[in-house]
Amino acid sequence: MMHANHGAISRRVAINALLLACLTLVWLVAVPAFGARGGAAAQPAQSTPDGEFNRRVREYLLNNPEVVAEALERLRAREVAAKELAIQSTIKARADELLRDPDSPVGGNAEGNVTLVEFFDYNCPYCRRVAPTMTQLMADDPQLRVAYKEFPILGPNSLLAAKAALAAQRQDKYVAFHERLMDRKGTVDEKFILSAAAQTGLDVDRLKTDMKAPEIAAAIQKNIQLARALGINGTPGFVIGDQIIPGAVGLGVLKAAVKQARANKRIK
Repeated sequence: MMHANHGAISRRVAINALLLACLTLVWLVAVPAFGARGGAAAQPAQSTPDGEFNRRVREYLLNNPEVVAEALERLRAREVAAKELAIQSTIKARADELLRDPDSPVGGNAEGNVTLVEFFDYNCPYCRRVAPTMTQLMADDPQLRVAYKEFPILGPNSLLAAKAALAAQRQDKYVAFHERLMDRKGTVDEKFILSAAAQTGLDVDRLKTDMKAPEIAAAIQKNIQLARALGINGTPGFVIGDQIIPGAVGLGVLKAAVKQARANKRIK
């Protein structure tokens, strides 16, 4: 499941709107006198070429109502295909930002032959749920490289945690600190962040100073803009090869995606 997945809601709204439009069209062709002006009696629709066409369309739809559903399904399939092509194009065009951004911390094998990108929020329960899966995935695949994208969309505490994590990178303790934050059961707030920093061996005073650096704020904003360009509206969100995988998916799904990306030679 993906936290705050507004994309799915938008798609449902769009489909409902299409269905309404289609039913409206059916209603229009089903009313022979539609379009008569000023209350004047309209000629029977079938007495004109347009009326005859409308009559036949009406008759066909009444006899084959499943055609409406089929047309909507085909339209949806075309929209999905078009969206996938657009996403693939965006991934290709912004590959450097996704895979080689020096502001994005790296886990796993920094010299690995395939990169999995993760967009996440420390206060997202689904991100926490998938965190052990990510740890296992890296342990099972010594050639996997992971690019971490701080994507704090759940409020001020999340933003504070993202800044602290990127500040921890300056002390070469990002991964350990990241795992500590992801292991949290409750809210990741300032008190917990500073406590976790001390437990991870970070210089807390330096961390507080580095968190205020404009470069860290800029790095987070860059991630947010990149996620929006890719249509990632919730967390967690993964990018591997030329596909986007939303939600806290299982280990098997991620392994299959990595295998496919590697087989297709879509490497970092």
